[in-house]
Amino acid sequence: MTATGLPDSLYTAEQVRALDRIAIESRGISGLTLMRRAAEACVDTLIERWGEAKTVNVYCGSGNNAGDGYIVAGLLAEKKLDTKAIVVGDVNKLSADATAAYDFCKASAAKIVSVSEVEEIGDGTDVIVDALLGTGAEGEVRSSYRQVIESINASGTPVLAVDIPAGLSADTGGVLGIAIRADVTVTFIALKQGLFTLDGPDHVGDLEFSSLGVPEDIYAEVESNCDRLGFGNLIKKFGRRRRNSHKNDFGHVLVAGGDVGMGGAVAMAAEAALRAGAGLVSVATHPEHTALVMSRRPELMVYGVRNEGELDSLLEKATVLVLGPGLGKSDWSDLVFEKVISSDLPSVVDADGLNHLAGKSISKGNWILTPHPGEAKRLLKGKTPDDRFAIVRSIQRQYGGVVVLKGVGSLLQSESRTSLCPYGNPGMSTAGMGDVLSGVIGGLLAQGCNPSFAAQLGVVVHALAADQNVETSGIRGLIATDLLPGIRRLLNDS
Repeated sequence: MTATGLPDSLYTAEQVRALDRIAIESRGISGLTLMRRAAEACVDTLIERWGEAKTVNVYCGSGNNAGDGYIVAGLLAEKKLDTKAIVVGDVNKLSADATAAYDFCKASAAKIVSVSEVEEIGDGTDVIVDALLGTGAEGEVRSSYRQVIESINASGTPVLAVDIPAGLSADTGGVLGIAIRADVTVTFIALKQGLFTLDGPDHVGDLEFSSLGVPEDIYAEVESNCDRLGFGNLIKKFGRRRRNSHKNDFGHVLVAGGDVGMGGAVAMAAEAALRAGAGLVSVATHPEHTALVMSRRPELMVYGVRNEGELDSLLEKATVLVLGPGLGKSDWSDLVFEKVISSDLPSVVDADGLNHLAGKSISKGNWILTPHPGEAKRLLKGKTPDDRFAIVRSIQRQYGGVVVLKGVGSLLQSESRTSLCPYGNPGMSTAGMGDVLSGVIGGLLAQGCNPSFAAQLGVVVHALAADQNVETSGIRGLIATDLLPGIRRLLNDS
């Protein structure tokens, strides 16, 4: 999925419908006018992308999305393309505006045919336009639509989706049983949050946006649900260092974890904190890992911990904690967790730190929790809704602080706002990525960033460094420590 030059605000389907309603009822823009503008945006994109196309089939359902599709077919026919509007839905259920769009198509040179008359979907067609289901789709896709979507996906024909790929939830990004896999999606009025998370990026293809010319002031009347994070905006706020600086000005991170056999996790987290700019980094780990971690990175101060007293002295020196990388679930792990979690220092809790936390009645305002979906489920005792936005908000309400729900379109939730990271790639699905992220965020906290900003900047530079790496080396074979040079470079781009 590529998406450049897009607005920062993300909306639910209901919020977009509210914006649509304001444009029609308060600003005097007719629904049919908006349909025409949506269709024109799709036609412009189709011709720009597939300029050599001669035949186009437009698959239309029964909603206003179908109205857009019928106008698309009519406009393409006016441009002398061999165009068919394939009727999948019931034309008798079309709204007044969509019926007017159907009549426009009927009066054009486009052919209107029933899907039952199509022998093989995609056969002899240069481009398919998906106008089957819009943002109002809920529940499992019905069988009649499922068969069409399956055939379109199997055809190998390039697909342009109108507003949203059919079968994709505009709110959650989940697939409603089956969904169109588009090459490009042209979305309208406002960005739907489901396009950017969970299954959304796998189905959207390249994303283009048209406001349809609605007045800019309508967006002030409907508060968006979420914000897309941008590296440029964040790094401007990070600022430069004074020349008259000392290591103690940039904090002292204590990374606690690394039970037997898992010393690599604390090593990666600690090095990441250094690379993110922390002035000092100490490691509290199982005694058998001290030599390993120190030999890997001699700039670290590494301590083998056997009892609470040894942790006391380390906690006294630290200004920020990172708890959990490689922590494990042994008696030693319990000792470290209970001691470190009792501290009031700003902290990042990840990995087994979250598994130890699950079910405990602890809430803090100055920590950052970084669960992946499995850890999120444990934090919520298995009671997780099928909605990443609802999940991250539930965890934040229960545990406080800032929560980072990792995954495609990582979500960040503070007490007041949700944000989404638009960067990242499948190469990051490998061991150690979370350890590096926790260290980066800890390093930023140590330099004086507030928890919300530290989480946002940390997640963004972590994902963007991965994107930059795979541009030159490819997705497969990316490992967590590959990100460290890129993270350092990005954090010095202020």
